[in-house]
Amino acid sequence: MRTVEPEVRRRLIEAAAQLLADEGPSALSTRRLASSVGTSTMAVYTYFGGLPQLVQAVVDEGFTRLAAHLAAVPRTDDAAHDLLQLGWAYRQNAMENRELYAVMFGTASLGGYRRSESELEQGRYTFDVLVAATERAMADGQFRRDDAECVAAQLWSALHGFVMLELAGFFEAHQDAVEAVLLPLFVNLGVGLAAGASQRSAATP
Repeated sequence: MRTVEPEVRRRLIEAAAQLLADEGPSALSTRRLASSVGTSTMAVYTYFGGLPQLVQAVVDEGFTRLAAHLAAVPRTDDAAHDLLQLGWAYRQNAMENRELYAVMFGTASLGGYRRSESELEQGRYTFDVLVAATERAMADGQFRRDDAECVAAQLWSALHGFVMLELAGFFEAHQDAVEAVLLPLFVNLGVGLAAGASQRSAATP
């Protein structure tokens, strides 16, 4: 049995993500991947079983890295602050893993490949981290009471939109898009979500 080398596997995943993001699924072939990584075409079958399984591994790796970034954010007594830090971690992951980010969220075409239920569950797990922090912010009176999942979805949508625009180069006119765009966006969202929270908290027996 051939020894599985984690480094070769990782490089194949990253090469596949690069091809999918840059050229689409038609460019994905064992020959091109092997040439890019400097290995044999059989390596794709040795490590993954075939191209469809490799694409699945690309998506899995993307969510694994995102989950690791979010898990590295320490929980504090300030849930709103934690949400802000989760947003920074989310963006940082996207900046460090641009091609993986494009594949895992479907902005890079995957051709006939369809995400499995387990992959959708991975996406929901990362979303659940935001939901939990949002629920804490509501319980602590920092945000007004509302449907935590809907509010977390609004925050995620705004964050994802910023990240996609930044990755596409639309904020290049700003020397620091985080300071000029993302931070004010979070502040404005936070102000809106906090509106009425203190009054409701005071009125609650």
